[in-house]
Amino acid sequence: MQFRQQALAKLQSPDELDLPVRLARPQGWLVLSVTVVVMAAASLWAVTGSVASTVSAPAILTHGQGSYLLQSPVDGQVTAVLTAQGRQLAAGAPVLKVRTSRGESIVRSVAAGRVTTLAATIGQIIRTGTDVAAVEKVTHASDPLYATVYVPAENAAAIPADAAVDLTVASVSTQEYGVLRGHVKSVDRTAQSAQSVAAFLGDSQLGEQFTRKSRPVAVLVRLDRSSATKSGYRWSSADGPPYRLDSMTLATGSIRLADQRPVDWLLP
Repeated sequence: MQFRQQALAKLQSPDELDLPVRLARPQGWLVLSVTVVVMAAASLWAVTGSVASTVSAPAILTHGQGSYLLQSPVDGQVTAVLTAQGRQLAAGAPVLKVRTSRGESIVRSVAAGRVTTLAATIGQIIRTGTDVAAVEKVTHASDPLYATVYVPAENAAAIPADAAVDLTVASVSTQEYGVLRGHVKSVDRTAQSAQSVAAFLGDSQLGEQFTRKSRPVAVLVRLDRSSATKSGYRWSSADGPPYRLDSMTLATGSIRLADQRPVDWLLP
């Protein structure tokens, strides 16, 4: 009751009615002004600005048409190997000689290309459908290389045409020579199975490796050419590695996705 009487007495006292009321200190107005300016700038940036993002995925350097697995059309024993790994073959060129129950038979290449893997050896017993070689479908050894990046399917729609790509090549020191430059040539919108990847690369193990987590989408990357480097392609360093690149070399591709406005993240 004592405090209540003091409060009522103070309300009845007119002694301080002529004093000005301070609504806010100058420091408070400064903080409020800065907050308003920052919020306005953030709102403007959210609507007019853009944010770049990338997606990284496993990749491999190949010639554009891929490879195929050569399979034996007959049962029998290999009596002669008629080619060698790395050799260029014409369509229908002899690859193996096989002794069958009906006599000698020749296993021939299906299409022109370069032998990347030779799995058969003299004396080996093979069955119909046995993989005996992998042949890369390339007409000339000087044909340009491409990179195929196996991107998760959920990211495929966000890849713009001609998007910039940086490739970290497994056989090249990134610290010394940097990354290989390229641009997206095409995006295959169909998810790849292990079988379809193996059919394109001519390697069943790579088919399993690239589809281990999910069924990816194949993104074909055109490598930027350069006459100033030994490899013939453009690198983030001035010279790049002092040697040429081989097909079937593993890499990791980092693809720049379409820029997004920050406000799009807030909209449904």
